[in-house]
Amino acid sequence: MVFSNKLLRREAAFAYMMLIPGIVLLLVFTFYPVIRGLPLAFTDYSVIDTTHWVGWKNFKRAFSDPTFGLALKHSLLYVVVVPVLQIISILMAILVNNKLRFVSFFRIAYFVPVVTSMVAAAIAWKWVYEEQGILNYFLMKLHIISEPVVFMVETKLALVGVMIVTVWKGMGYYMMIYLAGLQSIPSEMQEAARIDGANRWRVIWHITIPLLMPFVLLCSLMSVMGAIQVFDEVFVMHGQLGDPAYSTITTSVYSYKVAFADFEFGYAATIGLLVSFIIMAISILMFRYTRKGGLTYYE
Repeated sequence: MVFSNKLLRREAAFAYMMLIPGIVLLLVFTFYPVIRGLPLAFTDYSVIDTTHWVGWKNFKRAFSDPTFGLALKHSLLYVVVVPVLQIISILMAILVNNKLRFVSFFRIAYFVPVVTSMVAAAIAWKWVYEEQGILNYFLMKLHIISEPVVFMVETKLALVGVMIVTVWKGMGYYMMIYLAGLQSIPSEMQEAARIDGANRWRVIWHITIPLLMPFVLLCSLMSVMGAIQVFDEVFVMHGQLGDPAYSTITTSVYSYKVAFADFEFGYAATIGLLVSFIIMAISILMFRYTRKGGLTYYE
């Protein structure tokens, strides 16, 4: 017993030691900038001039800034990708969790977009969306459209095009998390339900999905945070102005423009702070309403 306790303490100490590098990086690159940005939001910080305390002026400006309002609308609208992304990821995980031929190939194939850099993915999708791109080619071959559509220039389609890139890039990542969750579910439960006469979809709906709820909450939370803070896809495909005509600008892109094009770092910090509060509020609501899990009855 004494030997066992010593071994457990050693393992625990080793586990905490392995966490130290990650915690240090988190403190330096996440928590320190957040804490440093708090007072910055109440100033007119400039790298070349004297900084003044302006109180709530930046916040008042944000609430009356039409471009910030448009960027915030796009960021919140971007959350639409979350249910789409999660449903596709769960279905893919269920598919590759079966004993299929070449299942390892499919798992790797679905994961490939995850290891592709977002910049490379966004550039590749720009080619897909071009007037002479592959998307127009197939749509015309299928007689869905009669002439090429300039997806990158159409204001109603530009943001949807970026959302598709986000879904394509993220589905493999979330699929792997759901796959780990599926493989942690005891197979006896599903087999017992089948013996009781439940068909495949009832097993998925009443047993698999409820037991996956902790994973759904985790993935949805990460996905919502990523959606509201979306930057890379928009910046690479449509620039810092969210072309065409601000139709794709989001809060992160607008914050970047305000900070590094207009050099208004204080106002940029205010935008970041407001977005952080919105993400925090949404996260609390998600924890409040989606933390339930467990089995449900079927008839």
